[in-house]
Amino acid sequence: MDGVPRGPEQRRPGSSTEPESLRFSVLGPVRAWRHDEPVATGSPQQRALLAALLLREGRTATAAELIDALWGEEPPSQALAAVRTYASRLRKVLDPGVLVSESGGYAVRGLGEGALDLAEAQELAAEAEKARNTGDLCHAREVLNRALSRWDGETLAGVPGPYAEAQRVRLEEWRLQLLESRLDMDLDQGCHAETVSELTALTAAHPLRERLRELLMLALYRSGRQAEALAVYADTRRLLSDELGVDPRPGLQELQQRILRADPNLAEPSAPMAEPVTVPVRPAQLPATVPDFTGRASFVRELSDVLASATGAQAQVMAVSALAGIGGVGKTTLAVHVAHAARSAFPDGQLYVDLQGAGARSAEPETVLGSFLRALGTADSAIPDSLEERAALYRSVLDGRRVLVLLDNARDAAQVRPLLPGTAGCAALVTSRVRMTGLAGAHLVDLDVMSPEEALALFTRIVGEERVGAERKAALDVVAACGFLPLAIRIAASRLAARRTWTVSVLAAKLADERRRLDELQAGDLAVKATFELGYGQLEPAQARAFRLLGLADGPDISLAAAAAVLDLPVEDTEDLLESLVDTSLLESAAPGRYRFHDLVRLYARACAERDEQPPGEREAALSRVLDFYLATAAGVYAIERPGDRLVDGLEPTAHPGLGFTDGSAALDWLYTEASPLLATVRQAAGTDRLRRGVDLLWAAKDLTESGANSHQYETTARAMCEATRAGSDARAEGRARTVLTDVLLVSGRIQQADEEARLAMELADSVRDSTASSWVANNRGLICLHQHRYAAGKDLFDQAITGFRSTGNRAGEASALSNLSRAQLGMGNVAEAVEIAHQGLAVYLALGRTMRLANGHFAVGVALAKAGRHAEALGQFSEATDIFADHRQRLWEGATNFRIAEVHLAAERPSQAAQHAEQALALGCIGGDRMRGSVLTLLGRALSVLGQADRAKACWREALCLFEQDGVAEAGEVRALLATAV
Repeated sequence: MDGVPRGPEQRRPGSSTEPESLRFSVLGPVRAWRHDEPVATGSPQQRALLAALLLREGRTATAAELIDALWGEEPPSQALAAVRTYASRLRKVLDPGVLVSESGGYAVRGLGEGALDLAEAQELAAEAEKARNTGDLCHAREVLNRALSRWDGETLAGVPGPYAEAQRVRLEEWRLQLLESRLDMDLDQGCHAETVSELTALTAAHPLRERLRELLMLALYRSGRQAEALAVYADTRRLLSDELGVDPRPGLQELQQRILRADPNLAEPSAPMAEPVTVPVRPAQLPATVPDFTGRASFVRELSDVLASATGAQAQVMAVSALAGIGGVGKTTLAVHVAHAARSAFPDGQLYVDLQGAGARSAEPETVLGSFLRALGTADSAIPDSLEERAALYRSVLDGRRVLVLLDNARDAAQVRPLLPGTAGCAALVTSRVRMTGLAGAHLVDLDVMSPEEALALFTRIVGEERVGAERKAALDVVAACGFLPLAIRIAASRLAARRTWTVSVLAAKLADERRRLDELQAGDLAVKATFELGYGQLEPAQARAFRLLGLADGPDISLAAAAAVLDLPVEDTEDLLESLVDTSLLESAAPGRYRFHDLVRLYARACAERDEQPPGEREAALSRVLDFYLATAAGVYAIERPGDRLVDGLEPTAHPGLGFTDGSAALDWLYTEASPLLATVRQAAGTDRLRRGVDLLWAAKDLTESGANSHQYETTARAMCEATRAGSDARAEGRARTVLTDVLLVSGRIQQADEEARLAMELADSVRDSTASSWVANNRGLICLHQHRYAAGKDLFDQAITGFRSTGNRAGEASALSNLSRAQLGMGNVAEAVEIAHQGLAVYLALGRTMRLANGHFAVGVALAKAGRHAEALGQFSEATDIFADHRQRLWEGATNFRIAEVHLAAERPSQAAQHAEQALALGCIGGDRMRGSVLTLLGRALSVLGQADRAKACWREALCLFEQDGVAEAGEVRALLATAV
């Protein structure tokens, strides 16, 4: 952000008047306010005088300088008198003491904080620069956006005079510098696709600004659009040659070369992590550290910093760090490694004890204190009998010494407290399966499993680089099957290392069977199952039941409300049980109100459920309850989003009421947050008596695919349910499953597959007289006809859908079919009729309220009006649709609407706006998948061609042609023609 303008001096020493009620703006029209009420600033010349004074940074401007600022070299004969008149008028409307006369000139003095928008922008820009220099890009971007928001149109808009013109140019240049800086940080933060849209519009507005072109090339490249990035360079080189007779600057040329050779450093920016500081290992009572210690760099640094705080010059209290985590996660290994690394900071000794807290008989504190006192040189005869006296003597012996105490495998805080040193200079490391929340002042660390990279590195160190390198994918499968748990990885690797005839693939195949996995993960005296047994054996009966039943539910995590349904308990009681399991490290708290199992712990919990849960039917009952919970809640969300839609009336009944929502935003929050566990619950219903409810749950959650969220997972689930319903010979459920799959395929633009599924769905729905499904299938088949340009056939299907929806009182379905029918009429050339029908659909939606589907009504009207050439009205409808789609998080529909807006702008000969909205459509994605992306690229190419960016336009058309040819659609011919005629 070089070249930041100096800020005006808002106060001078000795200034006593601070009229903080006055505010001024120059980053736009020159205006003034008092207590948010506008203050008249007079004629253009009077505003020019005010601007000149505001921009003088509190310094006095002489009359001659002001005359030159307002009129330049040819002032009027009465210029001085005019300046005095303007100053007099301003003094009357401003607060006393603001406009002062001094040495034959004038100055603006004594303004309050935030009185001038330019000063605010300068302060925010400086704050952003400071945040950027410290690496806090998120804060820097946020503050820089606030600085840029201070502009309100053209700087000094409508202000005459040479001084105003010079300042306008200067401040506009600074604004562009700030904007470039923010865009640069956007790219550093990975916002590539979103940035392309803004840069496309900016390069059109400032075609000779090479830095913007450079950022656009980088954004396109990181968005996977290499051909377009190179085309931007070609367009820039040609433009600079034609306009200025120069070549692109070296930075732009270098970027082009780096893109050509696919420089890996261009792909994703990353800040290198500092290497951990290592300390020479000097063991005492500490166990030996493992020679193949791997990863955990952040935890090593964190714990080392805490230990260092105990021995620094400012140390005033003893440092305590308590590590908690599931059995086998590597707590002891990490603690021993850190303790060895910190040994030189504790020259007076290192103490260690295994407190055996996970076993049936944990170590008694008084016994441990006796051994510690002996290790510190205390004679047996001087060691007192009671716990309190031993603890007091222990602290006295440690006074003035620098000792590190490692308390391994603690049972609880009560066991640990007597063993802690009491003075500065000493430190304690505690490991436990229980979080030591009862240790006042302790630094708590929750140790999770390894990252995939760390896990593979550990596996490789034990097995050997040669064997792992030859079968890297199989090795990744092994560590994933181990759930990235260090103990499991060590066991698996040790088994493989001891069997030279095994390949990594053999081990991976053995671990692929979930029912056998825990049995495979044992070697010698190490066994994952035995580690879990220790924790399970210490649970109370209610805790053990919760542990078993929660393990039955699929999904990456589970909410508190869903867990309450599994356990058939009130939420409050459920939370107490789950939090107690978190304290034992058998369950993890993924986020407030959300819980999850480690993969191997879940397998163990399920094994316990099969072995211990009585009666056995309780397992099925638990899964039925959670499915009912999801179905009832999802149906409620659907009803909020689609009032008047009778689909929810035709869903399977549930025994659980589910959650209730009065706020649409909260309902959507629930749906998107619960997407993965919800879909996992659907898949778990396959092959059971819960099959129909599973399919209906999938249908009620259809927003997950229409919004673009979880699309792949949703499609996988839909296909699985199609297979399950076919295998179960349930025509009603299969018809609904194929209806859902048709929706998925339509959203992704796979029209031929959608057609096949829709025909099957129609046959199945008709065979069982499922009127709920029949009407929606007819609507979907009509949409398929639109894509196939079979408009008359589509009209017939939409008419059929409308009749079906009206017969069941489904007003939302009727509105949807009417909106679609208007597009069929457009295809048949009946534009006026299409506009009328679209308005009928919108009227139904309006009667139902401002819900998500109202946006579809506005969208349909906008499409019809655009076809009628009523551009301004069409843009108004699309604007309404965009706002609603954005509010309801329908990203793909928001993208599709931006595409339609781009079409209107191009038709109205506004290519820059067309290109900007087309880029927004590409960044958001669109209903219709790759087919729609091809259409967006075709339109973008047309806009860019009009803007003179021929090479980038051709790059867009080539990509569009590739997409269309893959899909075998007629639009490919149009694009070939564009490429053939391109210059």
